[in-house]
Amino acid sequence: MEIGIDSFVATIADPLTGRTMPPERRMEDLLAEIETADQVGLDVFGIGEHHRKEFLDSAPAVILAAAAARTKRIRLTSAVTVLSADDPVRVFQDFATLDLISKGRAEIVVGRGSSVEAYPLFGFSMNDYDALFAEKLDLLLRLREETHVTWRGRFRAPLSGQGVFPRPQQEKLPIWLGVGGTPQSFMRAGALGLPLMIAIIGGSFERFRPLVDLYRQAGHKAGHSSDALKVGVHAVGFVGGTVRAAKDAFFPGWAHWFTELGRERGWPPATRGQFEAMCSPEGAFLIGDPETVAEKILAASKALGDVSRVTFQMSSAMLETDAMQRSIELIGTGVAPLVNTERRSESHG
Repeated sequence: MEIGIDSFVATIADPLTGRTMPPERRMEDLLAEIETADQVGLDVFGIGEHHRKEFLDSAPAVILAAAAARTKRIRLTSAVTVLSADDPVRVFQDFATLDLISKGRAEIVVGRGSSVEAYPLFGFSMNDYDALFAEKLDLLLRLREETHVTWRGRFRAPLSGQGVFPRPQQEKLPIWLGVGGTPQSFMRAGALGLPLMIAIIGGSFERFRPLVDLYRQAGHKAGHSSDALKVGVHAVGFVGGTVRAAKDAFFPGWAHWFTELGRERGWPPATRGQFEAMCSPEGAFLIGDPETVAEKILAASKALGDVSRVTFQMSSAMLETDAMQRSIELIGTGVAPLVNTERRSESHG
C-alpha cells in the first residue's frame, strides 16, 4: 500500500494568540516537510487547491515543482485540481512540466471541488457544475493520449490539431479521479477506468463500501481490469508518540477550523465528543500512535475491499513545523512498515 501526506498549506490563526505564521515561512516549512516525507520513505505528497485566505495552495503545480527540485523519489500530486474551473490544456502542460522536473514522479488528482470559490473567481457558473467537469475531463484524457488533438466543447475554444507541449517523461501521466460521496462520480471513474481517490473526512469508512462497489462494477462492465481500478483514501490524520498526545495536539486546530467552516455551511460548532467519535475504531480519523493508526488503515482497507493508497490530511491542525515533521517521520518509519508488513503476511497466508 502506498502511504503519503496531503497538505492544503494552511495558515490558520492560533485561537489563543490570534497570530498567523507569515506565508513565506509557512511555504518554507512545507517544502521542508515534503523533504522529510521523501527521506523517511513515504510514497506520495499531495497539494490541494483552494482560493481563500486560510490556504496557500492556489497554485499546486508551482509548489510541487519547487518540491521536485528538493526530493529524490516521492511522487508529487495535486489533491485535488479543480478541473471544472481550469483549462485542461494548461493543467496538462503544468503537470507535464512537473513530470520533467521530477524525472517522472508527477500525478494529477482531478475533481469538481468541495470548496467552490474557484467557480466565480474564474467566471464559471455553479449551474454547470457537472457539465464543466465531464467536458474538461474528456479533454484532459484526450491530451494524455494524443499530442495533436481535434476537439470541440461548450466551455472553451475548440482545438483543431494544435500540438500541446511539453509531453511528460512518463508514457502515461497518472490521473486519479477525486470524489466525495456522489454515486455518479464513483460510476464515472469506473467507466473511464481511472483510479479513485475518496475524500473521507467524517463518518466511517464502511459507509463508502456500496459506492466503491459501484465503482468496481462500472469499471468491470466497461471492460477495465481490476488492476486499473485502484482505490485510494484521503483521510484526516495525525500520528504522535501516544494516542493521547496525538489527539491533544490535533484537536485545537481541527475544532477551530471546522467551527469556522461550519459557520459558512450551517453546521454546529465542532466538539471534543465529535472528535473522539471520529478517532474511535468506528470513526474515519487516522489519529493516534503508529500501532493504532496502522491497525485502523488495515481495517479501512478491509472495509473497502482493498485500498491501494492512503494519504493523511493534517492541514486542519495548527501545529509548529516540528510537530508536523515528527508526525511525518512516525508515519514513514512507524505506520507504513507496520501496514505493509501485515499486508505481506496476509498475502502469503
